[in-house]
Amino acid sequence: MTLVSDLDILFAGAEVCDTDEPRAVEEAWPRGGDAGAEKARLREMVDAHFDAVYVALRRLGVPAAELDDCAQQVFVVASGKLGVIQPGREKAFLMGTAVHVASHAKRSQRRRREVPEGDEVADERADAGPRPDEIVEQRRLRALLDQVLAAMPEDLRTVLVLFELEELTMQEISGALDLPMGTVASRLRRARELFARISARAVGTQGRGRP
Repeated sequence: MTLVSDLDILFAGAEVCDTDEPRAVEEAWPRGGDAGAEKARLREMVDAHFDAVYVALRRLGVPAAELDDCAQQVFVVASGKLGVIQPGREKAFLMGTAVHVASHAKRSQRRRREVPEGDEVADERADAGPRPDEIVEQRRLRALLDQVLAAMPEDLRTVLVLFELEELTMQEISGALDLPMGTVASRLRRARELFARISARAVGTQGRGRP
């Protein structure tokens, strides 16, 4: 399989986010001075990118029970940095922040030694429209993608998620992660190769396990 076909298969059942806009973001909106313009800009960022941030956090390994809080945290951070976020680079900033928030959440979870919550909470956010057989297939593909990503080292998974899922450019990833372009390119190449190998094994294993 090529990486493109692997991604087509595994992302075919990609979930959507159906959560309410986080209250914490509204509470963090700036007040006074240029608050009106900044509030409008933050509103646009939430409307345009909240779903992408939520799904990216999940793909970066944040436990389902913590997704809402982590997504809120990303936008709370952004609300305090509006003055330094360049127009047109909002998504890159948010994804870079999501990487740091996800890393902190996973470290906290390891310290607490909690067992990650299953997909049930995240699945409740899925669109209720698909037929039961479609939902089953979506969940199977989602679990398969999670399995493949979880098997990858964090540094490679992060670059792959930002480039392939979130469609950031290598330059945007370089800025978001504070890495040289050469390092981003190298990690992306290695991530694609590893993803292809792991996904081929995972898809083959599932195929053999079916009746």
